[in-house]
Amino acid sequence: MHARFAPVRDCFHDLFTAGRETGAGLTISYDGQPVVDLVGGFRTGAGPDAEQWRTDTLVNVYSVGKPVAALCLLMLVDRERVDLDSPVERYWPEFRTPATVRQVLSHTAGLPAFPVPRPAAAIADWALLAGDLAAADPEWPPGSVAGEHAWTYGHLVGELIRRVDGRSVGRFLAEEIAGPWRLDLGFGLAEAAQRRCAEMRYGDAGWPGRKLGEPGSLRARALGNPAGGLDVAVLNSPLWRSAEMPAVNLHATAAGLARLYAGLLAGGVLDGVRLFSPELVAEATGVQYDGPDLVLDRQAHWTLGMQWEPDGSWGMGGIGGSSAWADPQRGYVLAYATAHLAEHDRVDELAEVLHSCL
Repeated sequence: MHARFAPVRDCFHDLFTAGRETGAGLTISYDGQPVVDLVGGFRTGAGPDAEQWRTDTLVNVYSVGKPVAALCLLMLVDRERVDLDSPVERYWPEFRTPATVRQVLSHTAGLPAFPVPRPAAAIADWALLAGDLAAADPEWPPGSVAGEHAWTYGHLVGELIRRVDGRSVGRFLAEEIAGPWRLDLGFGLAEAAQRRCAEMRYGDAGWPGRKLGEPGSLRARALGNPAGGLDVAVLNSPLWRSAEMPAVNLHATAAGLARLYAGLLAGGVLDGVRLFSPELVAEATGVQYDGPDLVLDRQAHWTLGMQWEPDGSWGMGGIGGSSAWADPQRGYVLAYATAHLAEHDRVDELAEVLHSCL
């Protein structure tokens, strides 16, 4: 690692020393070159039986996967097989909500929660959950306001991909993006990949309740159905790891996420392999919605799958503290993948130290 970025390494190690982190990876590229690639803590267990975190350890990164699912659909837009401003119904005839593809991608379609209460087992039943969304009534007129489509985003995007292309979002990602760009990430893991997964663990016992919010609230409905999405017993199970819940169950290494954003920052090309046109990348990373978000309960700038920040960076954080983004003005990409479910203060501090190094 370049001496210039040693303070980032020190900050990363300090998180473990202080007990604020127990297992994570951090990868940063600057000016097109990898400059930081760190792992620390344990993948499974605790104490003497703990297995160390490795560079190929996969971790569930929650909403960090939303832009990844969106990019699969945007690839079909780039190939002129999907039109952003066509109604979803054009591709998915059973879909009742009068939303466009663009509104789905920018979290303004009005379907932030699955409408029918379902048990954790429903995570594995794609047709059931997609059917629930097709028949649902929107919570607001599409396009009028945003609310992060917390659990539903992946099924809305993924069913569009399936209807147009025939492949599931997990297979499409593997064959069209992760394979050509050599990204270690995926939806719906095979057994061999599941053996590399980190066990998710709570930073403190109150984490699931804090994240869910007030019982009956839009946020609680959006994050609590199907059941189990905040329960480590479910997150660490073969049910979760093998299913495709693309809004929230991408499993990735920090290096895999960083490579993805490096390709986007370079205008859609990585190691000489072009997957996206520069025009598509510009469209995908530009602000589509600027206003209140009813699920996040704050102002948000949504692109086609990502959040845009006032410093010009774009990317996505996940509910447990993982995050990945590109900062075009400073010229870097950063990916942080953690199994220690807590807040985003860890990655915020790492970014602050990185900025001081730049």
